[in-house]
Amino acid sequence: MPVKIPNTLPAAATLTSENIFVMTEERATSQDIRPLRIAIVNLMPTKEATETQLLRVLGNTPLQVEPVFLRTASYTSTHTSEEYLQEFYKTFDQVKGEKFDGCIITGAPVEQMAFEEVAYWKELEEVMDWANEHVFSTLYICWAAQAALYHNYGIPKHPLPEKKFGVYRHRVLVKNCKLMRGFDDVFNAPHSRHTEVRREDIEKIPTLQILAESEEAGVFLIQSADGRQVFVTGHGEYDADTLEKEFLRDKNAGKPIAPPVNYYPGGDISQPPMVTWRSHANLLYGNWLNYYVYQETPYDLAMIRRRG
Repeated sequence: MPVKIPNTLPAAATLTSENIFVMTEERATSQDIRPLRIAIVNLMPTKEATETQLLRVLGNTPLQVEPVFLRTASYTSTHTSEEYLQEFYKTFDQVKGEKFDGCIITGAPVEQMAFEEVAYWKELEEVMDWANEHVFSTLYICWAAQAALYHNYGIPKHPLPEKKFGVYRHRVLVKNCKLMRGFDDVFNAPHSRHTEVRREDIEKIPTLQILAESEEAGVFLIQSADGRQVFVTGHGEYDADTLEKEFLRDKNAGKPIAPPVNYYPGGDISQPPMVTWRSHANLLYGNWLNYYVYQETPYDLAMIRRRG
């Protein structure tokens, strides 16, 4: 899916070098089609890396996608310059009167805090309520998945005895689901988190369905019955070296951290990591865009109604 982004966004050069179809704004306006408008609420401190990761998995089908990057107004990132944010990001207040085909809300390194203690929690609650009314389908990643399950359904997160860190094997539970079309019976996906949501809590909510899980990493993929909420507890969008960078960062800081499991060939950290999750990550995001957004959202975005 060609992504329509400003020429000056740093991700544009990276994606072009990887042979990902990036469409300039000038070319996009010459095509007589309506692009899918996808709001991306980027809560990660490494905003440029996350932008590239998400645009990479969104750029793999023949439709046109127009991402709109959003940031919090109640918390200012210390890792990204204000000039960069002003140029490429909007605040929620600037778009809350608009409607979008889809929305992605990323994780954030705040999972060991109570939700209510997060500086931008009230703003994020407002964003999640807005998404239920102004967005046709929303995909929540990692901590955002936990946050949305808590906010919308009262499902708690639970601390883990040690960080769930590495690449884990998952199995598909619902093979006839549109989101799982084309998936192998088993697939790999990265995780990097200190907390989890549990199957027994999710199963108490009849409108939620668990689609995939791992014996080691637990529940991976959940959807609401109407497909307008999708929750991913891991990080299929991660680059080949993302886990390695996290490992080396914590190791060099003197934090207790084991190497990511199932990541280095033979467990040898001197070897370059082996990517075993990319194809299924592309399939997951492509299925979500196609079956839950493009095939379902009304052509006139004004027709989107509150879910439920």
